[in-house]
Amino acid sequence: MLKNSITFKVYGKYALFTDPLTKIGGEKFSYDVPTYGALKGITESIYWKPTFIWVIDEVTVMKPIQTQSKGVRPLRYSSDSPLLSIYTYLYDVEYIVKAHFEWNENRPDLAKDRFEQKHWEIAERMIERGGRRDIFLGTRECQGYVEPCDLDSKDGFYANIAQRAFGYMVHGITYPDEQTGEAYDKKLMSVRLWRPVMKHGTIAFPRPDDKSLIIREIGPREGKDFSEGVNFLGWQEFEQKGAW
Repeated sequence: MLKNSITFKVYGKYALFTDPLTKIGGEKFSYDVPTYGALKGITESIYWKPTFIWVIDEVTVMKPIQTQSKGVRPLRYSSDSPLLSIYTYLYDVEYIVKAHFEWNENRPDLAKDRFEQKHWEIAERMIERGGRRDIFLGTRECQGYVEPCDLDSKDGFYANIAQRAFGYMVHGITYPDEQTGEAYDKKLMSVRLWRPVMKHGTIAFPRPDDKSLIIREIGPREGKDFSEGVNFLGWQEFEQKGAW
């Protein structure tokens, strides 16, 4: 295990990791398992700074995969918008997530904030407190909860099932300030696709820069500005020794 690795349990009554193919008609249907991007968002809600990037290593599905459909009245943007949509949620979910962080090399201005032990200790404390921000399981109406756990508690519902495949799924989105090489120079945003396989209840994720992923460019986008004095204090908030 890496020195900056964290492990946590996240659970909730409902989850909606939307399959984008089902949104065309105004309705949503959840993937059977969370995407890399959704788990990265949950981890960032626990603790995040632009100094580093969270990398999701694996997720273990602890409870049986079951769904529940609900009638939802979405916001109407035109007279052609549906009056009632059917959203299909995952019901009674629980996952154990393992992740680690890596420095964002595209932010050399924050190099003075690269204290591995500091960020790891803060992340561990934030897990104990349920996260810095609200936890959502895919969408805002699906409230989630985070608790500490260890890898010894991974004996979930699918532990005795050797393998289960889920077909093509969205892996996540790569934002301009997380790109490398030519894609970074062009400020490109892209979406990643893959075919996950769950083995004994655990899905091991490839890194976002893994060559096995299918990459589709969305187009040029501007990276988010974290200028000091605007909406971010930078490394100066921890400038004094022992501030964390």
